[in-house]
Amino acid sequence: MRSRNRRWFLGAAASLAAASGAAARAWHGSSAGEPHRAALVPEAPQDLVEETARRTCLYFWETIDPVHGLAPDYTQGPDNRHSPAMSIAATGFALSALPIGVARGWIARPQAVQRALASLQFLRDAPQGDAAIGTSGHHGFFYHFLHADSGTRFRDSELSTIDTALLMMGVRCIGQYFNQPTQDEQHLRALADEVSERVEWPWMQAHGKAICMGWRPETGFLSADWIGFNEAIPMMLLALGSGTHPVGPEAWAAWTSGYDRSFGEVEGITQLSFGALFAHQFTQAWVDMRGIRDAYMAARGFDYFENTRRVALAHKAYAIRNPMGWQGYGADLWGLSASDGPGYGTLPYAGGPREFRGYSARGVGLVENFDDGTICPAASIGCLPHTPEASLECMQAMYHRYGSALWGPYGFYDCFNPSYRYGDIPFASGHLVDGLGWVDDRYYGINQGPIVALLDNAHHGLLWSLSRADPVLVRGLKRAGFHGGWLD
Repeated sequence: MRSRNRRWFLGAAASLAAASGAAARAWHGSSAGEPHRAALVPEAPQDLVEETARRTCLYFWETIDPVHGLAPDYTQGPDNRHSPAMSIAATGFALSALPIGVARGWIARPQAVQRALASLQFLRDAPQGDAAIGTSGHHGFFYHFLHADSGTRFRDSELSTIDTALLMMGVRCIGQYFNQPTQDEQHLRALADEVSERVEWPWMQAHGKAICMGWRPETGFLSADWIGFNEAIPMMLLALGSGTHPVGPEAWAAWTSGYDRSFGEVEGITQLSFGALFAHQFTQAWVDMRGIRDAYMAARGFDYFENTRRVALAHKAYAIRNPMGWQGYGADLWGLSASDGPGYGTLPYAGGPREFRGYSARGVGLVENFDDGTICPAASIGCLPHTPEASLECMQAMYHRYGSALWGPYGFYDCFNPSYRYGDIPFASGHLVDGLGWVDDRYYGINQGPIVALLDNAHHGLLWSLSRADPVLVRGLKRAGFHGGWLD
């Protein structure tokens, strides 16, 4: 499969090189140090993959705050106005997009280094402490959202273990990639180690062996711990592999003790399930899970990479079966995840009341299920390494069926709902398109991130190669009991 994907990429590169004028040019640093957009309109399937990756990478380059190096939670509308909150998880994905942009020739390396240094220097120097106002984090962790102007805690957001972990995956990613002996890159690597190894993971074992989901200065530790399968594997690996503040292997045992409730058949396909596809994709945006297994998956005869393939096929099978009768669902249009939505309310549809939501997790699983007809492009696109034919078919259907309504300057908008056609209700975002339903006008960083990472991993495996060389992640995998494949 990897050799075929390589031929696919080479075909894309050849077709792009053969195009003429500005329409064929990827974006590079200009004399002022800023990239420009190409006008390419993808026609061939491989061009669509290439251009989706390029535009999504461009999203992070153009929307990240150059002062603090933070990425907005989302941008919206034709003027790309951004949310008042900056997302530390989106910042982790933004940092991870820099190596991809450099490796593909979309960003000049010196410019990427300066952008990375801005982020790392802010993260190192941002105020830490237990004050409710005026700090960015505590014990090395960061608040879920930060103010765009000051970089300090946004409203009453929590000190988030998972969002800190996603941020630190980006921090470690750039620390691995920028390995040249220049003064700036040496400084960058030192900062990456300092910031990531400052996180005091055992402090978050507030209730026992498991890691707590977070903390607030007003009320203390959150009541919930990370137990059972979801998106938190990167957090577990960082905590286990830390060279300064590690947790013991009992944390992984506590984490996997909740797996059984999620293991079984979904759409007739045996899997370790979590309804929303982002939970499967976040880990594999960075970590190469092919051929390596922990004790739980070894006992069941397949690895996490194969598990994601099965989950994606279950999403496709669910869309074909379409038990709720939503518009558009089918073999070439599938994929539910955490995404924006048309709005909250119960409205009549197909002879009965249906619940619709704004931003929410949606999915197909044993315990985490919700479906209001909203499709998230990141869900199917992010499965390209696992289900290349099915994901590409879905990408083509979304692009050709919805065109510019769903495809914008940074690739596919966050989501769309072909069934939602209620024009008398105001939207927080998006709009109705005649004959197509509701289409969002937002880009969310935590959905853009897996798109660019996993499209690149499908063809080049850059971020996977960086994780295989990261001593913290390798140590974390081994302490979690992983073995086999590249790890041996």
